Amino acid sequence: MRLFLVCTLAMMSSFSLFAGVQQAGSGASGDQQRHQQLVNTAANFEEMLAKAKQGDAQGQLWVGNAYRDGAGVGRDYHEAAKWYDVAANQKVPEAELALGFLYEQGLGVSKDYRRAFDYFHAAALQGEPTAENNLASMYQQGKGVNRDLDEASRWYRAAAKAGHAVAQCNLGSMYYRGEGVAPDHNEAARWFRASAEEGMPEAQNILAVLYYKGDGLSVDYGEAAEWARRAAEQGYAPAQADLAYMFEQGKGVPLDYVAAYSWYSVAASAGERHSLGRLKSLSRVMLAEQMREAKARAVAWQAQHGKPAEVKENPGAMSFLPEK
Repeated sequence: MRLFLVCTLAMMSSFSLFAGVQQAGSGASGDQQRHQQLVNTAANFEEMLAKAKQGDAQGQLWVGNAYRDGAGVGRDYHEAAKWYDVAANQKVPEAELALGFLYEQGLGVSKDYRRAFDYFHAAALQGEPTAENNLASMYQQGKGVNRDLDEASRWYRAAAKAGHAVAQCNLGSMYYRGEGVAPDHNEAARWFRASAEEGMPEAQNILAVLYYKGDGLSVDYGEAAEWARRAAEQGYAPAQADLAYMFEQGKGVPLDYVAAYSWYSVAASAGERHSLGRLKSLSRVMLAEQMREAKARAVAWQAQHGKPAEVKENPGAMSFLPEK
């Protein structure tokens, strides 16, 4: 079984994107709705731009978001940074967070971890949870500041207590490995569960692995399958592979090669590195009719949900799949 580090360590920003244009229906009426929303958004942009120019801090933040997201105006990170900067000068924490993210990513400004750290710190001091999480990440990685795991755990905890799902997962990771805190797999499981219940797929799959292995939790294959399923349904490819393995082994779910092959197929389409090998093994024991049904299920799932995001090698991933 493979077991790496445990969680995404640096979800550097999860602040809400501008939501002025909501998804409209399909067909002619949907097109009309989308057109009207675009007209309304453009009008709102002009109105908010006028307020921003008059020094209204929330207007400045709004305009920055609009330029960042290309809502009502062409996407322009340089302009976004300009408006975030004037709002940040008025101590708007959301603007400080957004500007920190632009400096961390090098969007519209030169990449500068120290300035990113300073803006995250300013927003964190005002209690902005995502900024607290991002500040902790920079302490953990030593970006823009000397590496300090005690400070990292302190800021992760502040954000986690505020209900920030990424920070909860990251704090669980620190407890799991004993970074900045004494190692405690029971406490790690508690924070992973909090994050999982907020819907974070990485945490959901971690919880599945902990249940499967009896690590910080009592062994419970049914719970492992349920949490892997929740993450898999969100398109998280490692969880899709884990759920497939449970169907292949009949642990926590009925033995079902068709379901296993279907989930491996979906995971493989995203580049999950173990799934192709598992598909080859299953193909040796399945009937042709079962293979056709499994492939049809995978195609249907992808048609409904879209192709899963491509899997990137993540040193924080956890799984109970065997290496071979």
